[in-house]
Amino acid sequence: MELILKKDVDNLGFKDDVVTVKNGYGRNYLIPQGFAVLATPSAKKVLAENLRQRAFKEQKVVDDAKKIADALAKLDVKITAKAGTGDKLFGSVTNIDLAESIEKEGHSIDRKFININGGSVKRTGKYNAVIRLHREVIVDFPFEVVAEAK
Repeated sequence: MELILKKDVDNLGFKDDVVTVKNGYGRNYLIPQGFAVLATPSAKKVLAENLRQRAFKEQKVVDDAKKIADALAKLDVKITAKAGTGDKLFGSVTNIDLAESIEKEGHSIDRKFININGGSVKRTGKYNAVIRLHREVIVDFPFEVVAEAK
């Protein structure tokens, strides 16, 4: 079944992509949830026209995302967390904490676009996160988790 995505869907595609999925997935989940519509010939023509009109605006969005990516590359983020003996943390550091730390530096990034390698951080040290600013602009973002001074 061919569908046109109306929203970004994890592990499937981005908005306005034409994707092929199994019939049940499309009919029972994607279409009723409003994530996709059937890719009929007329819908494909409308999509092509919309994409052509949006190409110039899209380039400006990509350029803005690249500027933010350059600014993020210059940041040195250290997240302080309570730690026990050794380097084990009480709790963990997640993408929410990283988003808050980046926002303190002056850049607002939605937490769902931040993916910490390995899920959550449970020890102090240096880690990497992947931040998706746009479908074409993905940034590897290093950060450090340090123990809170007692």
